[in-house]
Amino acid sequence: QVQLVESGGGSVQSGGSLRLSCAVSGDTYSAYSTAWFRQAPGKEREGVALIDNYGSATYADSVQGRFPFSRDNAENTVSLPMNSLKPEDTALYSCAARPGWWFRLSPAAFGYWGQGPQVTVLS
Repeated sequence: QVQLVESGGGSVQSGGSLRLSCAVSGDTYSAYSTAWFRQAPGKEREGVALIDNYGSATYADSVQGRFPFSRDNAENTVSLPMNSLKPEDTALYSCAARPGWWFRLSPAAFGYWGQGPQVTVLS
């Protein structure tokens, strides 16, 4: 049983930074693709960033250049530094994983999910 445990998040002023981390346990993490999704109140869940099992990252246009996604296979973790935060980045963020290579930020493709930290950016 794969489990994902997130940490990080919180509140910050616009232009500030936060960092999210996700620890994956229960299987060989290096064989999984991992992604972050977010959902703001009243909006649909949207993809933020994905890193495949080879270490290549894909980003939503809204965060490109601000959220450099990385993974550490030795520690079974992924990290999402979030820089130059904007009020529109406010949402509940969730880490998700799926076995094998994957490239698309589609929530339905991911079978393992964490609980999600809240990120609030104050204007």
